[in-house]
Amino acid sequence: VITRPEMEIGRYHWMYRSSRPHRYHHVPALRGNISPMGIQGCFECCIKCLGGVPYASLVATILCFSGVALFCGCGHVALTGTVSILEQHFSTTASDHALLSEVIQLMQYVIYGIASFFFLYGIILLAEGFYTTSAVKELHGEFKTTACGRCISGMFVFLTYVLGVAWLGVFGFSAVPVFMFYNIWSTCEVIKSFQTNVTVPGDQICVDIRQYGIIPWNAVPGKACGPILENICNTNEFYMSYHLFIVACAGAGATVIALIHFLMILSSNWAYLKDASKMQAYQDIKAKEEQELQDIQSRSKEQLNSYT
Repeated sequence: VITRPEMEIGRYHWMYRSSRPHRYHHVPALRGNISPMGIQGCFECCIKCLGGVPYASLVATILCFSGVALFCGCGHVALTGTVSILEQHFSTTASDHALLSEVIQLMQYVIYGIASFFFLYGIILLAEGFYTTSAVKELHGEFKTTACGRCISGMFVFLTYVLGVAWLGVFGFSAVPVFMFYNIWSTCEVIKSFQTNVTVPGDQICVDIRQYGIIPWNAVPGKACGPILENICNTNEFYMSYHLFIVACAGAGATVIALIHFLMILSSNWAYLKDASKMQAYQDIKAKEEQELQDIQSRSKEQLNSYT
């Protein structure tokens, strides 16, 4: 004869246990590099570590470091060579280019600050990439994403966007000296080509630096013509400064690409963290319901034991 408590227990088992999904615990097979005690070998540990590396963030960090290093290093040397060319050939009076020298010196100090800031910022973004990768891959483990972590990821998205816009301006500004040096170099090439044509004198071809606004109009001599200009183009300062400005401009462009890459990575990571937080809330509710079910079953067993 089935008593009433036994019928209640059967009803609870039918209502709750049958509706719960079955859990299958995967038992890893023993391999050659895994000991019978379940300790992984060196190869499996390396594969697991490599699987947690954020390769996209790593590539963006390397590109950012390379671009900033090229821009800062080449820009610093090129600015020094530019001052030397101006002092020797276009502005012999120190008072005429005093303001320009101060501006260039200030820009060199700014370059030091940019290099230090982006070295630290790149490491922080790479660490944030490791954090987000761990948060996504260990979602079902003990790792928990917090609201503070999601806010920090959102802050990095905004800051990287602002820096990307700023570096677009830096990239455009770094193209200005390249344009100026290219005009001087092309004028020297024209002078060389006119030397073979005796009907056109090369002394009439000049480059006036004062029209670019970098030195005042009363600067002496302010311009260079003919063979003097050609000699300027053949100096090591001009050759090095011209090519270093090109490399610095390319470095600024690489930094812009790296920041755009970082922006895409951070946006996707923030979306992953947002979905992960919702999944964690669902798992917490599910675990709470399972705990309540276990409590009901334990109380039913206690009632059955009390009746018996």
